[in-house]
Amino acid sequence: MELRHLECFLAVADELNFTRAAQRLHIVQSAVSAAIRALEHDLGATLFERDSKRVALTDAGAALLPEARATLAAAQAARDAVGEVRGGLRGTVNVGTMTTVGILDMPALFGEFHARHPAVTIRLRAAPSGSAGLAQSVLEGRLDIAFVSLPGRPPAGLTVRELATVPLVAILPAGHRLAGAHEIRLSALIDEPFIDSPVGFGNRAVVDRELAATGMQRHVAIEVIDIGTATAYVGHGLGVALIPAFAVRRDPRVRAVPVADDTLPWSLGVATATARRPSAAVKALLAMVDGHVHADPGVMVP
Repeated sequence: MELRHLECFLAVADELNFTRAAQRLHIVQSAVSAAIRALEHDLGATLFERDSKRVALTDAGAALLPEARATLAAAQAARDAVGEVRGGLRGTVNVGTMTTVGILDMPALFGEFHARHPAVTIRLRAAPSGSAGLAQSVLEGRLDIAFVSLPGRPPAGLTVRELATVPLVAILPAGHRLAGAHEIRLSALIDEPFIDSPVGFGNRAVVDRELAATGMQRHVAIEVIDIGTATAYVGHGLGVALIPAFAVRRDPRVRAVPVADDTLPWSLGVATATARRPSAAVKALLAMVDGHVHADPGVMVP
């Protein structure tokens, strides 16, 4: 069994597609297929069910998955140890992020990291399923770290270090009856149609948790993956929105009103797997994060 075979196996397991796995590894698809066949021969088991329409892990493949991740992580740790002695970090850091994170300057963060550690590759991915999907990817080992918004206690096996908290702001049409209010409570908007993110996104989870605790119900009329676009939908009279303060966009058609409920903060955190030892490159990146969080007005940095 060779490490490159396990690398191909993980790529296919993550992508569930041989073509995308090959693109991710920067090799030809035939090489990926050959590596999987060799690994299956070594183990005496079929790892993937595959036909012209789908690729899926078999029971044997699912059993191999966590062991393959652990083996490659141990191999990377060995490389890191030698790299530190030789005076330079190497490897790849897989980072997950939300579509809009206005209080963290990611280009600057990754630019500084690259300048200091040019031999480390940063692979950045956004999750269409929001923070919940990012958290699951960290737990499964597809991501090394993720920037997430997870209200309440994190899922078992996940460590989340809070970077900043941001108040939610109500975005209302300029002609709304409450547009001139100094502050507003969630209960005052409960009968309005809402513009919000899909289930699994942090800002949606904050509001849904509060509604569940108070027994209130609302109607989400439109779901947007990029919460920064919510202002435009409100401006066209399609509903109201509760969004983090950093995501508010200037628009003469809307009014932004502070939310009075102190149980509705949006938080940004960085998540890692509790049981998985971070590589030296991951540690180096984590050490730089705090220096790139903006302490803007309305943003509370721990």
